[in-house]
Amino acid sequence: MAVAVIVLAAGQGTRMNSDLPKVLHHLGAAPLIAHALAAATAIEPARVVVVAGHEAEEVRQAVALFCPEAEVVIQAEQLGTGHAVATALPRLDGFEGRVLVLYGDTPFIRAETLRDMVAARADVVVLGFEAAEPGRYGRLVTSRAGLERIVEFKDATPEERAITLCNSGVICADAAVLARLVAGLTNANAAGEYYLTDIIAAARAEGLSAAVVTCAEAETMGINTRAELARAEALFQARARAEALDNGVTLTAPDTVFFALDTWIGRDAVIGPNVVFGPGVTIESGAEVRAFCHLEGCHISRGATVGPFARLRPGAELAEDVHVGNFVEIKNSILDEGVKVGHLTYLGDAHVGERTNIGAGTVTCNYDGVMKHHTEIGADAFIGSDTMLVAPVRVGAGALTGSGSVITADVPAGAVALGRARQENKPGLAAKLMERLRAEKARRAGGKA
Repeated sequence: MAVAVIVLAAGQGTRMNSDLPKVLHHLGAAPLIAHALAAATAIEPARVVVVAGHEAEEVRQAVALFCPEAEVVIQAEQLGTGHAVATALPRLDGFEGRVLVLYGDTPFIRAETLRDMVAARADVVVLGFEAAEPGRYGRLVTSRAGLERIVEFKDATPEERAITLCNSGVICADAAVLARLVAGLTNANAAGEYYLTDIIAAARAEGLSAAVVTCAEAETMGINTRAELARAEALFQARARAEALDNGVTLTAPDTVFFALDTWIGRDAVIGPNVVFGPGVTIESGAEVRAFCHLEGCHISRGATVGPFARLRPGAELAEDVHVGNFVEIKNSILDEGVKVGHLTYLGDAHVGERTNIGAGTVTCNYDGVMKHHTEIGADAFIGSDTMLVAPVRVGAGALTGSGSVITADVPAGAVALGRARQENKPGLAAKLMERLRAEKARRAGGKA
């Protein structure tokens, strides 16, 4: 059956106390809405529509990044969840299938749960959960015939408040049924808003069936405050660590490793303590990342080692058996098989050939204040310590640069390049200079030695 997804993401989230739209606050190094979109796209929907409102252009840009196929519609005035769905439905005109309504601030719902909702045999399906502390959640009132109604806490009787089956807000229905029920909603309530949850009573009044699919309470966790965002981050990281361990990754100190939503690590990789993954990191099987590294937008191949205390930035590509040591930073650079970059080095906008050794203190001087420039280093080269490679520049295969050199021109293959000033020694001059300094110091102290 074809499925479409509507993601509601129009709210400002005033309780976050932020200028940033709530759905753009980060969880696992990705905006909250990216998590909702990831769950949505995992069920391979035919259509995805996102309803934006507050700072809509920023939300649109995030959606384009994480789900380019999604359409974004604007809810200019936020008049409730039912009004938000009504804003999205015209984009689904002619669509025949089931429609899922998700929330951009609810990041943990699993694709399996959504599939269960789509497969449920009822005209309207609501996602519910058994709450340990139901609090002010809406209650799902059920009977043998299925879901009868959703009762908001403030409207519930004492008997209804005793119900522990609670409403997540996520709904699934046939497209035509959803459109008809939403069109019939009214805002005859204290808030003057159109509530999506009112479609259950409307469906039952029509003689349609309604059902509940349940999931773990943690899946339905919504984010409304900074404190809830912090708790969600802890939950996300705990799940990510457990998944990595289950997949055969060694984490020597799991509680100190922080993952991103899209981190991918192969089996038998080893991750040391205090490693932080930003977005876009892929680590192949058998690679090792040592302690205190920060990685984002990079690819580490089988057998490579990184760190400790290394930083890989976007565009860093490490081939098999590359070694990147301590206090090395790599950005937008390709390191071919067997390259060694031991310590205290910056490589930016560079390509380093196979088996080349990069000495300590080497810098590719890639930025002239306006433009970035490329450095090319051939295979089996040896770059001496403290070499400054002033890009654009090319060092040929098998070439060598002398320590402390500033390389401003291409180095032919097999050549030795020396680019440093000639050393001169001045006998006895050091003693004279020191005596002069001591005398000046004494004069400034008022004649006291």
